[in-house]
Amino acid sequence: MRTVDVLVVGAGLAGLRTALLLARRELNVMVVDRRRSLSAGIRTTGIFVRRTLDDFDLPEHLLGPGIRDVLLYPPSRRAPIRLTSDRDEYRVADMAAVYEHARHEAESAGARVLLGVRYVGASNGFVRFAGAEPVTARFVIGADGPRSRVARDLGLDVNRRFLVGAEIVHAIESGASVPAFHCVLDPRVAPGYLGWVIDDGRHAHVGVAGYPNAMRTGLRHLLDAFAADAPGRVTPAGPVERRGGPIPVGGVLRRLASPAGLLVGDAAGAVSPLTAGGLDPCLRMSELAAAVTAGYLRTGDQRLLSRYDGNTLRAKFRGRLWLRRVFAGIRSPAAAEAAVTVLRGRAGRALAARVLFGDGSFPEVDPRLADLATGHRRR
Repeated sequence: MRTVDVLVVGAGLAGLRTALLLARRELNVMVVDRRRSLSAGIRTTGIFVRRTLDDFDLPEHLLGPGIRDVLLYPPSRRAPIRLTSDRDEYRVADMAAVYEHARHEAESAGARVLLGVRYVGASNGFVRFAGAEPVTARFVIGADGPRSRVARDLGLDVNRRFLVGAEIVHAIESGASVPAFHCVLDPRVAPGYLGWVIDDGRHAHVGVAGYPNAMRTGLRHLLDAFAADAPGRVTPAGPVERRGGPIPVGGVLRRLASPAGLLVGDAAGAVSPLTAGGLDPCLRMSELAAAVTAGYLRTGDQRLLSRYDGNTLRAKFRGRLWLRRVFAGIRSPAAAEAAVTVLRGRAGRALAARVLFGDGSFPEVDPRLADLATGHRRR
């Protein structure tokens, strides 16, 4: 039976990034994903924020043009608030190609990536699959999405608060739009969240998300209704693809690690509870997860696992958790119009700019922890 140091379940950005970092630390790493192709089942728009672009080496040719303007619309769609940054704040990536790039990097570092292999369960280091022979693993990392099976098997916390989102993605003609991020606050189509339109220079993304129990006519119907007259949308120049899935918005889970494994990405609730952005958190949590995992496997010291503490990470986002509750309470067009009116003032615009253009993120990896992970010692 094959034995590995680390089994990563899920070949999304969090799983592949964690696998890459662990393989670079000379650990024997296997990644499994039930999808047969990484271009299937994509659930993210692929919006990378400025701090991610600054701090991580993302493939430039897979990113769309920089976006500096955000337009916030009330339900009436009249007189949107325009917020403009003096820097590129967003770029939209070709996520299928980004995943393939991340897979290639992980494999080049020595990780083994197996697609079409479904995780069935793990107990005492023995891991069963559908589509492959079982393995024994010293440590299991759950990067298997918001409804993580690994989390349940490891006895860790699970996500319980979700939005559900869907979007239409289609090709556009070059130069057909001016780069901008259009956000519509309208509880009739996106209760508790937003409708959006954004493009990567080649494809437009038109989507809605909200609380499923408030979507009385169904997500697909609401998306089609919104897309019919969504501000900023241009005429499709090619086939239309649909994406969708749950988005955890309860904040980072409290219990994230045990001696048998830990969670990263959506499985860990690593999504901004307010903006529902998950790409920056998943990359930063992957750095911390890899350092903790490597240090623990190298030393056997279970105290290192306490460095991967959800309570500490949640504390950084208390304000956004509170704003999420406020946002969730906007359930009528009148309330949404009033909220946008508040944002028109100086204080409101400053708050909106802080949320949309801010630098808030997860803590960086402690240098001492990074040394433990690589076997180095500071003098």
